[in-house]
Amino acid sequence: MSTARIAATQPLFFPALHCHRPPSIYMVGSKPNRTSPSLKLRCSVAKESPISPSGLSGEGTQSGFFDCVVVGGGINGLCIAQALAIERTCPTNLDRRNTAHGFRLLCFQLAHGDAVPHIIVTEARDRVGGNIITVEKDGYLWEEGPNSFQPSDPMFTMMVDCGLKDDLVLGDPNAPRFVLWDGKLRPVPSSPADIPFFDLMSIGGKIRAAFGALGGHPSPPPPCLEESVEEFVRRNLGDEVFERLIEPFCSGVYAGDPSKLSMKAAFRKVWQLEQNGGSIIGGAIKAIQGRNRAPKTPRDLRLPKPKGQTVVGSFRKGLGMLPDAISTRLGSKVKLSWKLSSISKLDKGGYTLTYETPEGLVSVLSKSVVMTVPSHVASGLLRPLSVAAADALSKFYCPPVAAISISYPREAIRTECLVGGELKGFGQLHPRSQGLKTLGTIYSSSLFPNCAPPGRVLLLNYFGGATNPGIMRASLLKQLIKI
Repeated sequence: MSTARIAATQPLFFPALHCHRPPSIYMVGSKPNRTSPSLKLRCSVAKESPISPSGLSGEGTQSGFFDCVVVGGGINGLCIAQALAIERTCPTNLDRRNTAHGFRLLCFQLAHGDAVPHIIVTEARDRVGGNIITVEKDGYLWEEGPNSFQPSDPMFTMMVDCGLKDDLVLGDPNAPRFVLWDGKLRPVPSSPADIPFFDLMSIGGKIRAAFGALGGHPSPPPPCLEESVEEFVRRNLGDEVFERLIEPFCSGVYAGDPSKLSMKAAFRKVWQLEQNGGSIIGGAIKAIQGRNRAPKTPRDLRLPKPKGQTVVGSFRKGLGMLPDAISTRLGSKVKLSWKLSSISKLDKGGYTLTYETPEGLVSVLSKSVVMTVPSHVASGLLRPLSVAAADALSKFYCPPVAAISISYPREAIRTECLVGGELKGFGQLHPRSQGLKTLGTIYSSSLFPNCAPPGRVLLLNYFGGATNPGIMRASLLKQLIKI
């Protein structure tokens, strides 16, 4: 059993919020390359719009009026729509500079503290979920896009709101992770206590990393110069940490090129440690002290309490359960096979959106619009409204990635890779210097239950990315599928 799918890499949950002119249009999507020109854009909400939802007939007609239209039925659009549709008390302690907080502030700005009464989600395809595609067949359960999510309270809140609390499955926090180096799978340390004993790095490399983390490294560049991930890690922690840990991590997780990824954008929390404390360790100490002094915010009692530092999660029947559950909750607010062909701004506020639908052309009026489509699609749609925003969006680079799931009988796995007769672990990453074409492999049947029939092992392999986009040529992809 094998399957392959090409998907442009997009952040899965709560990516950076990009706000563009004109007011009340919001774009949620991938971050621009660090080489993209800087563009200062403004975000606001049309407050005195002449459009009134009182003219609605049911969920809207060919001249329907809405408070908000969410364009795109992928996970971003569905999550935003659910957040807008649920009435909550507006928090007073949100930091507008924080991306996640900014997203929540957007919701409350639109809703004025209450649920948005008249909202629709429009999707050009005949299904929701975007790149999230779960397939169940012949006793297998595999993903053709994202494989898992990072557990967090915002994620758990979303899950509980759509009724999936009892379907949550979490990966083993103690599952080992491996990096292939010099022909051997070498475990990555799971705690500081493991660092002296793991063999992925030399003693000299460990000493260099320790001194660098404590502040024994060259000074950072001036604020006007933005460091790449590679530049930051080599300067702070040394060449071995970059080449054997961070480079394969960036390739496997972001499918990105660490020489071009912005450290500030991709790993902002780590970047901020040096800014605040003069070194990574100094910043970490200050951050811990700050958390201890900060007032504790009461946690939602509905949320699950995972044991240990669980880093990945999914659902009983795969990630596809999440968009399906949110779509079911939103009901007729979700419009499938609605392809947005144009958007225009009204003189007195609000927007007109024209769609190609199975019933013909449909025009919709809305006070506000949230764009969650891929950046290249948004670029074409927004060009009549803002050339600057369209040009910036057209420069975003999303490297292609193929996800290929392969199953083997358990006895085909080398004995030294088995623990108690089972393949244990999260998976493995492959540094580019080791010559392998795969970015990495996830041990799907070890990570989550019920992914493969008894006696079988299911492996999810990723190919392509920014460091090897040529492998995605059709001829090579066909060869991969045959393999």
